[in-house]
Amino acid sequence: MDTHSVDVVVIGAGQAGLSAGYHLRRTGLAPGTGFVILDGDDGPGGAWQHRWPTLLLERVHGIHDLPGWPFPPGDPQRPAAEQVSAYFAGYERAFELPVRRPVRVRAVQSRPDGRLDVRTDGDQWTARALINATGTWTRPFWPHYPGRSSFRGRQLHTADYRGPDEFTGRRVVVVGGGTSAVQLLAEVSTVAAETTWVTRRPPEFRDEEFGTELGRAAVAQVDEAVRAGRPPGSVVGVTGLPVTPEIRRLRERGVLDRLPVFDRITPDGVAWADGRFVPADVILWCTGFRAALDHLAPLGLRGPGGGITMDGTRVVADERIHLVGYGPSASTIGANRAGRAAVNEIRALLAPAHALD
Repeated sequence: MDTHSVDVVVIGAGQAGLSAGYHLRRTGLAPGTGFVILDGDDGPGGAWQHRWPTLLLERVHGIHDLPGWPFPPGDPQRPAAEQVSAYFAGYERAFELPVRRPVRVRAVQSRPDGRLDVRTDGDQWTARALINATGTWTRPFWPHYPGRSSFRGRQLHTADYRGPDEFTGRRVVVVGGGTSAVQLLAEVSTVAAETTWVTRRPPEFRDEEFGTELGRAAVAQVDEAVRAGRPPGSVVGVTGLPVTPEIRRLRERGVLDRLPVFDRITPDGVAWADGRFVPADVILWCTGFRAALDHLAPLGLRGPGGGITMDGTRVVADERIHLVGYGPSASTIGANRAGRAAVNEIRALLAPAHALD
């Protein structure tokens, strides 16, 4: 097992990681010796490569160009996972980004000499600064409800979903109030015997177009949370769900007749304290994801409430650590901007040793 020394390690090769790699190259850092990108997946594409095959490009909103190379015109009827992954792969080649995969980072620790130890399942790395771009896809959130372990049917998360066919003729309870829940409801309801949608709070449907003002308000609210050291909340909680033609059709079919979330799970379904019971064969948890930051635990960055206090992309407790694709930058356009912002600050941190132009 070899140990390599670089100035900057980037963890993750999704939108945020590739954006950071692009800007690191522009600072003059040499790929492979000045910086490296460690990615835990077997191939390019970040979280996009894991999206369900029935998610076609025409149903995706929020793909944004990576810096320096526009997303090419795609086939709206082909899976988004295929097309975005191909775009990321081409981007890595075009800019000769030093992506090493599959490399899974196990822990990041501080060394007595001020550098960082990046411990992986293969070679080890040391760095003067670290850009964490691991996103959330590997950390699906499963909420706890009484009786969950007693359920005799199948339980799966959005991250496990591969398409509607396996739900044919089944009674399905979909849990969650976000965009993914609505998308999966739309698919599953066409083949299931019955679907029931439950959410913790009444969903807020937004009839007006999602514009710049609403987007800024959403980002500002999440930014306020992370600057105060609180965990970032859901963007949907700020923006609401856009009323698309598909949502109107679902409403007409009664698919979006929502119930409040159940109080407990039984072996054969879900139940409420008022006596209501819904039988179920499947519970589909569309309950979101959490930031994949367990490998940073040895650095002690989290506060008492579980959040990490941020100033932009920089961790306040450790100026060597930047989180991109986290909090207010957890979107494709936000990840691009965060990648550049993180590199600008790291450039200043390294300047005394490198005198970068």
